[in-house]
Amino acid sequence: MKQISKVKSISIWIFIIPFIAVNTCLLLITQFHGLFPNQEDIIWNTFPYIDGGASISRTARPYPSWLIFKPAMFLTSFLLIKYWLYNKKIIEFFDKDHKYKNKIIYFGIASAIALIIHSIFLGIKFDNDFYKLFRRIIMLSFIVFEIVAQAYLVLAFYSLKERLTNFINIKFLNIKIFLVSTLIIVALISIPIISLPGNDFLGFNLKFFKHALEWDYFLGVISFYLLTYFMWKKN
Repeated sequence: MKQISKVKSISIWIFIIPFIAVNTCLLLITQFHGLFPNQEDIIWNTFPYIDGGASISRTARPYPSWLIFKPAMFLTSFLLIKYWLYNKKIIEFFDKDHKYKNKIIYFGIASAIALIIHSIFLGIKFDNDFYKLFRRIIMLSFIVFEIVAQAYLVLAFYSLKERLTNFINIKFLNIKIFLVSTLIIVALISIPIISLPGNDFLGFNLKFFKHALEWDYFLGVISFYLLTYFMWKKN
């Protein structure tokens, strides 16, 4: 099936493009300070995956970081839409009336649209509480839609695993199920905590926890697509 080969090729780029873009922004803002006209934007050495020294948006929104981040996210969003559409066709090939196929499309494309909106407004500053709330809702919507779409997709493939034996490596499908389950559990535990106003919780500074969680969660979400690449067999 040509759709399988297209999903396989697209999925690796959905992992590579945002991974390189986000970490390039991090490298620029922590190591190449001379590139930033506003010295208040620069960040000194940090590895936010562990120490939570900065958020992803903090590294991506200043000029010239956004010149890398925004085009990369627009391209990733386009690839995501293609990814979900091709997966729908694959599911229809094995089960034309599968109960999850439309849910996968709705949530998958909604996540891509939310990512586009988030990227458009990144770096635009308005001292308005409603605008800040709007940005948070868009970012949260992207995460929720993306995880729900991933969950429905792995459930659909798992229900078809007997028919997919010659097409996929079941081991990687099981790893994807474990990954998505972990992302859901982490989200359910973390969202109530990170939604708290301010950064203090029982005397614990949540700022660095939120930032580290954001970076690690981002890595987990895009790793889903890396696993997709390895899940589908070449022939």
